[in-house]
Amino acid sequence: MKYDYLVVGAGLFGAVFTHEAIKKGKKVLVIDKRNHIGGNIYTEENEGINVHKYGAHIFHTSDKKIWDFVNSFADFNNFINSPVAVYKDELYNLPFNMNTFSKMWNIRTPQEAKDIIASQIKDLGITEPKNLEEQALSLVGRDVYEKLIKGYTEKQWERDCKDLPAFIIKRLPLRFTYDNNYFNDRYQGIPIGGYTQIIEKLFEGADIKLGEDFFDFKEKGAFSDGFKADYDNILFTGQIDKYFDFCYGALEYRSVRFETEKLDMENYQGSAIVNYTERSVPYTRIIEHKHFEFGKQPVTIISREYSTEWHPGIEPYYPVNDDKNSALYEKYKELADKEKNVYFGGRLGQYKYYDMDKDIAAAFEMADEVL
Repeated sequence: MKYDYLVVGAGLFGAVFTHEAIKKGKKVLVIDKRNHIGGNIYTEENEGINVHKYGAHIFHTSDKKIWDFVNSFADFNNFINSPVAVYKDELYNLPFNMNTFSKMWNIRTPQEAKDIIASQIKDLGITEPKNLEEQALSLVGRDVYEKLIKGYTEKQWERDCKDLPAFIIKRLPLRFTYDNNYFNDRYQGIPIGGYTQIIEKLFEGADIKLGEDFFDFKEKGAFSDGFKADYDNILFTGQIDKYFDFCYGALEYRSVRFETEKLDMENYQGSAIVNYTERSVPYTRIIEHKHFEFGKQPVTIISREYSTEWHPGIEPYYPVNDDKNSALYEKYKELADKEKNVYFGGRLGQYKYYDMDKDIAAAFEMADEVL
């Protein structure tokens, strides 16, 4: 069958683009190597609990257009992300706020917290932070850095904080109010019933083939005369370096391994997300999925997350956007820009970390450009 677009990858970017293409009367085939749609935001029901199979996904945005868009496919609850962090036998609120500082230093006022942080950083001489460690120290001082940032971050990236770019830590909010809301965005919530329903609706009208790897797809003769005889265009949301057969070498990613188990208790940790910031604790955090939707089930399901270096055969999650990898990506992007009727999108196709709202915005932008 002749298609206007072959969309490679059934994740959020591919789903939004497909939805926009179908609205314009295009015929779309979607393929994905996994046996389900949804990419990393896929949720599956277990014991009445919608499990975030590939890690916690909390929708947040300040863009009303995008908030209205996702709410047209599902009802969202009023979940507020308020994680906690465990360091040895100490428990702290995140993000860094007056509850954190009050617990750490036994103080009450914002000025006391600012004075302590200022006293800790005044002799460091950091004016333009050159790496994550310097950025963190210049933001919160040594106590918060040593207890809540250093070990967690080095587990997450398996790199010394001095070897990581400063911009990573800029995503962490810092405030001098008693406010545990992790995000500053105006709109925030979880779709009641999980994310998969949204992806299903976005793909309405498309043909979908699951368990179909793009590279095997090509070898099996799915393309005749290149791809042009069967597909006028391709949207590729897989690894851009793999598309070009790693001709310049492999881009680096971080991956995540999950250990998920059902527990015969109603409430395991009292929070959807608990970070473990000691370097000696092997996992980075524990997710208790029922709390995303305020579940009252008699059992609970938790997932421990273990950060690991990516290698072929496992799922790439987070691009390592340091100078070396960013320069390598630019070389691949030059090749991508020369590909006729092939477009690259999403976190793997564009080698970029995307929050969900930014992923949707990027898909809208691409749809406006090429459809």
